[in-house]
Amino acid sequence: MRYPVIIALDPPRDEDPVLWSIRIIDSLRDTPAGYKIGLPLLVRAGTKGADDIASVMPADAIRVADLKLADIGPVMVLTASAAVEAGYTHVIAHPFIGVEGGLDELVNYLRSAGAELVLLASMSNPGAVRYFDQFIDEFVLMGSRLGAWGYVAPATRPHMIRRVREVLTKTPNPAAKIVSPGIGAQGQRPWAAIKAGADYEIVGRAVTRAEDPAEALEKLYGSPR
Repeated sequence: MRYPVIIALDPPRDEDPVLWSIRIIDSLRDTPAGYKIGLPLLVRAGTKGADDIASVMPADAIRVADLKLADIGPVMVLTASAAVEAGYTHVIAHPFIGVEGGLDELVNYLRSAGAELVLLASMSNPGAVRYFDQFIDEFVLMGSRLGAWGYVAPATRPHMIRRVREVLTKTPNPAAKIVSPGIGAQGQRPWAAIKAGADYEIVGRAVTRAEDPAEALEKLYGSPR
């Protein structure tokens, strides 16, 4: 069975990041919908290591490069291209940099490379409430104009997921995806984000730090919602 879960690959500091990640993927195979790497892994493993990790993922897995890009367009394109050329299909960027000379150039590159843009609508840390949340409607509308594949909205605050989904209904792309971090180690229960309107939940340590990751994933998602 495939679960609506994207596994966050965040290797411990004392582990070889490539071998650790491949071990997790080999354990889980195609039971999650996809896998996500972040900047710490990319820095530690390099593009060759990131490529090696992507190469063992199932062919139809969502492969997210969670780079949280926030720069001028040409710099974001350079950074994103390193991940895309290593086999990642979805790239996460901050929306607050704006479109002109920023996200427009990034999305044009991603489109030409057959990859997708994912925008941060908000984040799962408490501090995001003060700044991100007051602009969430504008971020979603901006993403719709850009043709974003989806948005990140926090599982720790389901009402923000519902807000993103509500705003999406007024856009040309109401079926855009919502991916939600915060399950497990950050305190939210499995399926909570899905019930609020998300398409995928992001799970990391609750699965990857378990002695048996496949068993841990089954325990989290194998029961009815």
